[in-house]
Amino acid sequence: MTGLGPVAWPPAPISTERLVLRESEARDRAAFIELFASPEVRTYLGGPRPRDELERAVPAVPGRRPGLFVIDLDGSMIGTITLERRDAERPGRLLPDGGEAELGYMFLPVAWGHGYAAEACAAALDWFADALPGEPVVLCTQTANTPSMRLAAKLGFIEVERFEEYDAEQWFGVRTWGHGRVL
Repeated sequence: MTGLGPVAWPPAPISTERLVLRESEARDRAAFIELFASPEVRTYLGGPRPRDELERAVPAVPGRRPGLFVIDLDGSMIGTITLERRDAERPGRLLPDGGEAELGYMFLPVAWGHGYAAEACAAALDWFADALPGEPVVLCTQTANTPSMRLAAKLGFIEVERFEEYDAEQWFGVRTWGHGRVL
């Protein structure tokens, strides 16, 4: 993860009851293209990108960078989770200079409605808490994205503020850790 100090990347694969969080592999390329070309996935993320553009631009092993987990269900990629530093120039921050770790996720529509996002995000957040104890994690989503708002609540994020960005109202929250304390 960029700027997150002495965190070794990639970590060993993380197994949950149904999923594996792992580093990207060449076999994930088609699923990456589908994520970015999908109008459903990209509804609240700036819209889909043209498939032909993605076919040319996506590398043989996509998403191989610190902070990006592929979510694997029975040997196939169903989505991604990222834990990256939030750009300090964007609205929404806890620290005066920004740069908080931010949780992001995208799942293929076939994976929606099965609890995979909550399961995978909880595992990634647990890994992060072990790797960087006491470090806050933030999440930003459009208020119109009801499923993402429900997921944020289920994961224990609480609202810090709302603001306009990308011509839409954004919800910005932080994960609480024990005793209701916000870090």
